[in-house]
Amino acid sequence: MTAFLFAAAVLGGALNSVAGGGSFITLPALLYSGVPPVVANATSTLALWPGSVSSAVAYRRDIRASASTLFLLGAASVAGGLAGGLLLVRTSDTTFMRLLPCLMLLAAAAFTFGDRLLPKRAGGASDGHRVSAAGVLLQGAIAIYGGYFGGGMGIMMLATLSIAGMTDIHEMNGLKSILGAAINGVALVAFIVHGVVRWPPGLVMMAGGILGGYAGAALAKSIPRRHVRVIVIVVAWGMTAYFFMKAAV
Repeated sequence: MTAFLFAAAVLGGALNSVAGGGSFITLPALLYSGVPPVVANATSTLALWPGSVSSAVAYRRDIRASASTLFLLGAASVAGGLAGGLLLVRTSDTTFMRLLPCLMLLAAAAFTFGDRLLPKRAGGASDGHRVSAAGVLLQGAIAIYGGYFGGGMGIMMLATLSIAGMTDIHEMNGLKSILGAAINGVALVAFIVHGVVRWPPGLVMMAGGILGGYAGAALAKSIPRRHVRVIVIVVAWGMTAYFFMKAAV
């Protein structure tokens, strides 16, 4: 089972580095291995968090937003991520399994259709504008969702930044990576403090996620992103259908 979880994390980390959607692999793998639902979700966060941090570091030079924008979005992300994490640790396994099909559906829909809300051009000058109050509140809501579950969170943030008026996709990806690392990081702290992380499989999967992230970055140069995206979409909807059927039994 250790080898299975390691392989799942490698694949999840690789998908995250190329197209996103790694949690569609790691969470079901942990559930299949017998880890309780809430603990599995927390452990999946642990497995994939190092990859999000490395992405944030890689994009740091693309960020040209104003200091006030970074502060407001960062504060909303930390507060929301912590709230979502605390909400998860107070959720029973039974309740989480009842919610999981709907959460998977939301994540699959966001991943599949979210690109339609993004700007079509690949770049553009950043205007350093201040984010609106509505944008901060929306980011906070996404952060709560991210701390609680997180699937599809990245594309939700990209859509929000686009709606807020940003047009430089590289800067948007950078902000998304930094804010995502903050959200998952504070949620992970809550999970660790409340003892809902399963460390043996978590550490194995963390190593696999790091390896997969590096491998995915290398493969990204030779495999079209759209092909990987199709694979993730098929897996996402397949897992969603599976959990709906399991909930109906």
